[in-house]
Amino acid sequence: MGMCEAIVEAALQRAGGRPVRAIRVRIGGHPVDPGVIEQGVRMAAAGTAVEGAGVDLVLEPLSVRCGDCGRETAVTSAMVLAACPACGAVDVESTGRDDVVLESITVDGGSAP
Repeated sequence: MGMCEAIVEAALQRAGGRPVRAIRVRIGGHPVDPGVIEQGVRMAAAGTAVEGAGVDLVLEPLSVRCGDCGRETAVTSAMVLAACPACGAVDVESTGRDDVVLESITVDGGSAP
């Protein structure tokens, strides 16, 4: 819920008091349930200028690269972070972004950067 509250707060700051119609958020890192994130944003936005805004999520899961076999695999569980699902080696390195970015908002009268 904390992440969802931070997304709403960032949108409110960018909107400058204007009603927000839509937000686009990029989430990199571990797998998340889009439905849970959307519901959390809607709950955090209740009673604010972001209430009722559409939520567009762009999900970028982490990947791991195996140092032994060289295979790159999307992280779908914590086990993939511990051992390569292809060969079982534990020499794996995570790659990709691990952040949350409010990419854009749409407000009444146009969009804010």
